[in-house]
Amino acid sequence: KVQLVESGGGLVQPGGSLRLPCAASGFPFSRDFMSWVRQAPGKGVEWVSAISGGGGTTVYADSVKGRFTISRDNAKNTLYLQLDSLKTEDTAVYYCAHGYCNGAGCDRGQGTQVTVSS
Repeated sequence: KVQLVESGGGLVQPGGSLRLPCAASGFPFSRDFMSWVRQAPGKGVEWVSAISGGGGTTVYADSVKGRFTISRDNAKNTLYLQLDSLKTEDTAVYYCAHGYCNGAGCDRGQGTQVTVSS
C-alpha cells in the first residue's frame, strides 16, 4: 500500500523559505516519478513539480519556476520540495503524489499547510 507523509509546513513571511519532506513507503520509490501538488483555499488542485525516479529529470509549473526546487533521496525514500522567495499566493496545502501526477487519480499524502503572510 502506498503511504506518503508530508511535513515541514508552517507560517512564513513573504520572501522566506521552507523545506517540505515527504516520507514514502509501500512501493519501489527509486523507480517511480514523484510529484508535488497544492491546493489553495477555495481553489482546485494545482500541479507544482515532478521528478524522475533517478532524479535526473525535474519539471516545474511556470508559477514556481526559479523559486522552488524538487529533489529526492532514494536511500531514505524521501521526496523534498524547497520553497524559496515565497509569495502570499503560494499559501496552500502541499501534497506529495505518487507518479507524474496532477493530483487527480493518484495516491497523495495528507498534506502540509504552508501559509505565507506578514
